[in-house]
Amino acid sequence: MPLSPGFSDYVIELLAGMGRVEARRMFGGAGLYRDGVMFGILDDDAVFFRVDDQLEAQLKAQGSSPWVYSMKADGSIRSMGYWRMPETAADDPDEAVGIARRALAAAVSRKAERAKPKPRKPVAKKKAATSKPSAKAKAKK
Repeated sequence: MPLSPGFSDYVIELLAGMGRVEARRMFGGAGLYRDGVMFGILDDDAVFFRVDDQLEAQLKAQGSSPWVYSMKADGSIRSMGYWRMPETAADDPDEAVGIARRALAAAVSRKAERAKPKPRKPVAKKKAATSKPSAKAKAKK
């Protein structure tokens, strides 16, 4: 989980073609942000980008692997939709920026999808109570 000194700076420099990208420390690693949207994770001196179905398929075809973590409570392994940047992009800023732009688009899309209000289930209307005469009312008749 820890990052080597200077790793965040290296990634920010690699992605300079995207404009202003920030690395914010979190849990021993860092999140990559652009315009307030997290689109990447730095963990154990590796870069992981947010993916949609198409980017995931591309990265998987290039031999990439997902970012996973272990739940302390039950020891289960979880994944969150971030995939490792291919080794070829580590030395190619154009490739890295291209992938990062797609990751940012995936993150923006996911954020918009999560912000949509969930449809409410229709509330069943209560039936109007029918007034049945009570036993006393029947007896008076």
